[in-house]
Amino acid sequence: MQVQLTNRQQHILWATVRHYIATAEPVGSKALVEEYKLGVSSATIRNTMGVLEKVGLLYQPHTSAGRVPSDSGYRIYVDQLITPSETLARKVEVELQSNLNWEDWSLEALLQGSAHILATLSGCISLITMPQNTPTALLRHLQLVPIETGRIMLIVVTDNYETHSAVMDLPSAEEEAKPDAEVVERELQIVSNFLNTHLRGKSIAELTTLDWSKLDWEFQCYGEYLKKSLAELIRRTHTTASTQIMVRGVTEVLRLPEFSQLQQVQTLIQLLEEEQQQLWNLIFEEPEAVMADKPRVTVRIGAENPLEPIRTCSLISTNYRRGSIPVGSVGVLGPTRLNYEDAIAVVGATADYLSGALSNFNP
Repeated sequence: MQVQLTNRQQHILWATVRHYIATAEPVGSKALVEEYKLGVSSATIRNTMGVLEKVGLLYQPHTSAGRVPSDSGYRIYVDQLITPSETLARKVEVELQSNLNWEDWSLEALLQGSAHILATLSGCISLITMPQNTPTALLRHLQLVPIETGRIMLIVVTDNYETHSAVMDLPSAEEEAKPDAEVVERELQIVSNFLNTHLRGKSIAELTTLDWSKLDWEFQCYGEYLKKSLAELIRRTHTTASTQIMVRGVTEVLRLPEFSQLQQVQTLIQLLEEEQQQLWNLIFEEPEAVMADKPRVTVRIGAENPLEPIRTCSLISTNYRRGSIPVGSVGVLGPTRLNYEDAIAVVGATADYLSGALSNFNP
């Protein structure tokens, strides 16, 4: 949502969201005058809140009530008006290192302990997925072979001599300018040499880390098609992923006023206990998606969540890694009225801890 706010509007939106997060009560101009040094009168604050309501960032639950942040208001608050708490991130790191022992514990015990600390420090429902198995075979040889006009096959041979292949269409050319077969074969050999130079010895899961900008400009047309084919190979060679999610902190969160309706609680519990596959698909981003230009921690607010049971909640998540490869996710789930500065910091710090622990973990 593109909304240009003045400094005053930003400050009043920030104060409104902060006050509502703290009190769970609709916010009026008088409360902001008393609690925050905004440097303007109650009437000015009231008028500014009216403007913020007109552009959809605040709303009135009742005509006589104060204002409440909308999902769009929270989105601007998260994207533009706050920074994650570095102090809390350091506290999380200390808590995890002091209370968990990756040298002596099983992996499951390590994740359970992390989920408990995450729930305690965030005040939210914590979600930590079991790591999925990633392909460990290393690439021995890659070859691009023309199979018919306009189509080629990518063949990959691993160090255990397994062979994988994917067929793809060449970049389209005008009928009157069809490339010569010998030219295509020569270009494919050059690209094959490039792939072997940069990918030999890497695991299949690392295929998406290739820097395609190193490919000479005249061969860049192959890049997008090769990326899609390599991503397809990753999906084919993945072993079945564990979709088990460690869930902690449910009881405490469900005591919040946002979860006063029995039907809402029942559908949320069903999702957390019986439909974890849906939740896992939402919070774990595949390696090829993570390589894209995305924020490190993903924040989904209210209706941004595609799953109906959590469309009144906020879900904050990020991946943890084994080496450079994402293998699992850390997340927290709570009402949209949550402390985003702290939640984002806690999630990021926990993911960093698990990534470091996995690099030293011997199953």
